[in-house]
Amino acid sequence: MTDRLSVGDPAPGFTLPDADGKPVSLADYRGREVIVYFYPAASTPGCTKQACDFRDNLAELADQGIDVIGISPDKPAKLAKFRDKEGLTFPLLSDPDREVLTAWGAFGEKRMYGRTVTGVIRSTFLVDADGKIEQALYNVRATGHVAKLRKDLQI
Repeated sequence: MTDRLSVGDPAPGFTLPDADGKPVSLADYRGREVIVYFYPAASTPGCTKQACDFRDNLAELADQGIDVIGISPDKPAKLAKFRDKEGLTFPLLSDPDREVLTAWGAFGEKRMYGRTVTGVIRSTFLVDADGKIEQALYNVRATGHVAKLRKDLQI
């Protein structure tokens, strides 16, 4: 089982390429809160629903000083197609080696259709302005997740 992050833990740093191949670091967001969410695969139904929910709530999150970053094992070219097709305006980062996914506890064993499999664990984290984990949510549902997050954050 992958080690999971808890509230108060320092958020593991990373620098990953975005959909255009440009490096994006967690350190770029220091001084602001940021939602870092991990999803299995671009352009699949659940991941599309989740990404579009974040897109549709981005203005309200930004008004509260919260940025959003999505991370998956997809290559930048696939992320670019996904971003362009769905009109996504927040960074989608590529982690094909799954090193960042693993460091955040978002890759490992999970239950899927009654079987134990190894893969991306749909997870969402709120990182505070100082780089500490403020919320760590594992095994989240793609549908309704952003609404629950907004409720929890009182947005």
